[in-house]
Amino acid sequence: MSFIELNKSAFFNNLDIIAKKTADITKISLVLKDNAYGHGLLEIAAMASEYGISRAVVRNEAEAQMIKDFFPYILILNPSFPVSMHPSYRHTINALEDIEKFPPSSRVELKIDTGMHRNGIAMEQLEEALAKIEACGLELEGIFTHYRSADALSGEWFWQKKNFEQIKSKARRSNKNLRFHSCNSAALFRSGRVDDEMVRVGIAAYGCLKMDEGFEAVGLRPVLSLWAEKISRRELKKGEKIGYNATFEADREMLVTNYDVGYADGLLRSLSNTYRTPFGHALLGRVSMDNSSYDCTEDKLLVFDDANEIASFAGTIGYEILVRLSSTIERKIIG
Repeated sequence: MSFIELNKSAFFNNLDIIAKKTADITKISLVLKDNAYGHGLLEIAAMASEYGISRAVVRNEAEAQMIKDFFPYILILNPSFPVSMHPSYRHTINALEDIEKFPPSSRVELKIDTGMHRNGIAMEQLEEALAKIEACGLELEGIFTHYRSADALSGEWFWQKKNFEQIKSKARRSNKNLRFHSCNSAALFRSGRVDDEMVRVGIAAYGCLKMDEGFEAVGLRPVLSLWAEKISRRELKKGEKIGYNATFEADREMLVTNYDVGYADGLLRSLSNTYRTPFGHALLGRVSMDNSSYDCTEDKLLVFDDANEIASFAGTIGYEILVRLSSTIERKIIG
């Protein structure tokens, strides 16, 4: 069966680098949404807790439920109503009209749209939102935003950062105990220092942060590698073809091995006839639902150990490679 290896020493190495950037481990909130970026929610949560991480960010309450015993603070980005009043949960307010949907005493954090134009209230709605939160009896603990171009060589990051500084200044007039956070992985590595009370770190912790040239994210190591095992092997004669629609034709006599990984497991079909594994084994023919064939004679195949590398063959980003990995693939912690 195909399987995934999670390198614990690489993960801890990345957290060491992040902790040095924040200068305070308690500021780190690890983003675990979407099955921990495909790595495995429970596996990563357990390792993060062992390291000393006390804060996590998830997509929804179902994910929060799975990891509630690991972290005393869990920020839920997309709450659904009615919300749980579990003491670890903090629910995001993404829109002004949602405020009255929360029961009194709900612990909430207010998201501000400083230029991403996706979720969050408009900057000019801040005072209205604060008044409404107080009137509804909610416990506002934090205010945050999200950067749209922190990984790019442009001035947009500075513009959004300035917008958020204005929000912080206004919000502190009414509540000096609020927690502010804006840095994602890219913003953290662009910042000289972290002035906020928290950072939300995802892709950097998994070792696959990619930024424009000139920005440094030195020393990060990919945590995840995907392996596949042999189903069958055959000798091909010159001119014989492989797979659906016969898109690969052997130009010589060759040994070809078929492995138990396909697009149902998350191996993108766009990699067909283009991808080469870290050891140079060519993917031959079209990726099938549960199979793919390679110019290889090994019983066990390292499909990839760096999501950004395989993403370059597919014309996408490492995030997509990772989150598409099936949750049914066994995850093994090594190192």
